[in-house]
Amino acid sequence: MRKLLKSAVVAASILGSSTAAFASDWTPPGPIKMIIAFAAGGGADTQARLIAEEIEARHGWKVIPEQVTGKGGLNAVNALKGAPADGTTIAMIVSETLGYNMAAAKAGVPTDVTPITTTAGTQMGIVALASKGWKTLGDVIEAAKGGQDIRFGVMTGMLGDIAYITGKENGVDFNIISVRGGKAVMNGLNAGDMDVGFGAGIQAKAVAAGDMVELASARSEPLINSPDAPLLSDYGVEFVSEISFLFAGPANMDPAARDAIAAAIGDVVTTEGGKANEFITKGFGGPVIISGTELEEAVQKDFDSSGALIAAAAE
Repeated sequence: MRKLLKSAVVAASILGSSTAAFASDWTPPGPIKMIIAFAAGGGADTQARLIAEEIEARHGWKVIPEQVTGKGGLNAVNALKGAPADGTTIAMIVSETLGYNMAAAKAGVPTDVTPITTTAGTQMGIVALASKGWKTLGDVIEAAKGGQDIRFGVMTGMLGDIAYITGKENGVDFNIISVRGGKAVMNGLNAGDMDVGFGAGIQAKAVAAGDMVELASARSEPLINSPDAPLLSDYGVEFVSEISFLFAGPANMDPAARDAIAAAIGDVVTTEGGKANEFITKGFGGPVIISGTELEEAVQKDFDSSGALIAAAAE
């Protein structure tokens, strides 16, 4: 992606009064089914369940989490189709679902759902064990040019394409290994089955401990934990991965329901001291709140620009 969702971190103090107003103007007509497009027990699943827990505690709304995984979030999107548009069914996915994944699979268009709000971005970086001795992605490229088979772990099709283009732009051929989830990449690195891999924030603790090194930022801006790490653009790569977690509802969702749910989620994730806020801050670098027209435009832009990445990887 040339530019995915642009980070817009919103302080809790800004959201406080508006969220209360939105939430008090609308009440769900029944329990809210929260579809989660991620495997149980992972970071994204934990984030969603903490948000559900705090919404129940603050607003008294009954929120029922339900796993619908597979196809990069597209199964969750399909589960929204035909669901009531009254706010009683929402899904937590990532922006990549409505961008690259939907475009690559030719599985519809972003307006098949109603984007509600983002919650957090990802600290997407290329990671390796510190014991490898590499300091930057440039060291990895030099090792590949020297004949070393570099096994590159990725967890999505989009990241696979970016890894391929990174190698192509620098005259090397990475051995790209596709797995399911960032935890699998971390496990592969620790087990020695991979040399480098993408981490979306799960690597933070290992980086802080000195066990792993972030060799490059796959974002358009530096990584929080490794601000001196180079950007992919420093290696001639024009695509970045600025994935955001987001909630969506069925198409043509009731605007009052959309706004109230967006406000309630924003309130939960930005309130310091809350479980969701602490988890998002520690694991994903802090809340990223984008909603309304800005979010709809960003999602559509991601979808429209996905074709460039798919075409470049096919060359």
